[in-house]
Amino acid sequence: MTELFRAPKGTYDVIPPFSALWLKVRDALSTPPRNSGYGYIETPIFEDTALFVRGVGESTDVVSKEMYTFEDKGGRSLTLKPEGTAGVLRAMLENRMDRGALPAKVWYTGPHFRYEQPQSGRYRQHTQVGVETIGSSDPALDAEVIWMAHHAQRNILGLKQVRILVNSLGCHECRPDYRQKLVEFLNKCDLDEATRARAEINPLRVLDDKRQVVQDQLKDAPLMPDNLCATCSEHHEKVLGYLDVLGVQYEKAPRLVRGLDYYVRTTFECVHDGLGAQSAIGGGGRYDGLIETLGGPAIGGVGFGLGVDRTCLAVQAEGLKLVDEASAEVFLIPVGQEAITKVVGLAGEIRAAGINVDIAYDGRSIKAAMKSADRSGAKFAVIIGEDEMASSTAVVKNLVDGSQESLAVESLVSVLLDRIK
Repeated sequence: MTELFRAPKGTYDVIPPFSALWLKVRDALSTPPRNSGYGYIETPIFEDTALFVRGVGESTDVVSKEMYTFEDKGGRSLTLKPEGTAGVLRAMLENRMDRGALPAKVWYTGPHFRYEQPQSGRYRQHTQVGVETIGSSDPALDAEVIWMAHHAQRNILGLKQVRILVNSLGCHECRPDYRQKLVEFLNKCDLDEATRARAEINPLRVLDDKRQVVQDQLKDAPLMPDNLCATCSEHHEKVLGYLDVLGVQYEKAPRLVRGLDYYVRTTFECVHDGLGAQSAIGGGGRYDGLIETLGGPAIGGVGFGLGVDRTCLAVQAEGLKLVDEASAEVFLIPVGQEAITKVVGLAGEIRAAGINVDIAYDGRSIKAAMKSADRSGAKFAVIIGEDEMASSTAVVKNLVDGSQESLAVESLVSVLLDRIK
């Protein structure tokens, strides 16, 4: 017997009934952007490798260890996108969105790829919903972006264990002085060779090290919020003030760095306490300066990426029932060959009215067909045989309470609509 193929390591299939939840979560995460003036954008799954090296940062684990990079038949180095911001900004600049009405605001969804060690909540292909907005450094825009993540997770999905962590990473003016203070502190710590090498490239990343042996040594480390310049401090206080006005529940997180080099000033992360080590379900922040790095003008930008996969895990961890896993609302059962044609046509009419319908195919017996109807989760079974064909009626059985009645076929759609909707 030929061996079955399996999904590549670190990936998984989104199949029913789980796919109903997956779609529900994806739609929920995209609802606030769609209601906030953000237009949809879609970019290629692969980009020039140099885009991510320059945009994400050569010192990041994403670029140095995790990218899926390949050479195409033309000898070009291409990379499956490991994150969304760089590719979306490339598209916005290439299509001159920076020269139109600003701020320009877009949202997107799709798969991203990172060669990571697979574990629960960490996949080599994961799906995100993201937003990017360019052309403004207004702290109110930072607050809007954080509110959209908060609103989708807390209010639309109903997650109660999500925490929003907020920090400021300063700017290109005040961060160098802070960086020097941090380097001097880290030089006195007992760090392993790999961590010390990371500190030399980007010392802020050491603050993000989750190992307890490292965190124990960082208790007295200088923190960025204590070393902000006056402009960054004012910006940060305004962001927090707007979040208060919006009713966003947040926590100040002075050690929050995140894993990408382009963040400045506002940075935030959404974490869920029920997911163990892989607790981050999304995050983002401001990236003033990144647009210049990619060849664009000196304008501000801010955005986020929210993980669909991990948010689904969060929903399951809290035991929330957000979707009806039934595959049909009405199950049609033809009895005899002549009834099949009638049932197929009737199914088209009922579906056109917006009702989810399935059919018992392959000439199943009434007993087998009724078992299929029960498994489908349908509320009603509609049976049409020779007698019903002759009288233009249908037997409608309520699969919830077991009652049944005979209805005229011409009134069937309206009756089902009334009882289901």
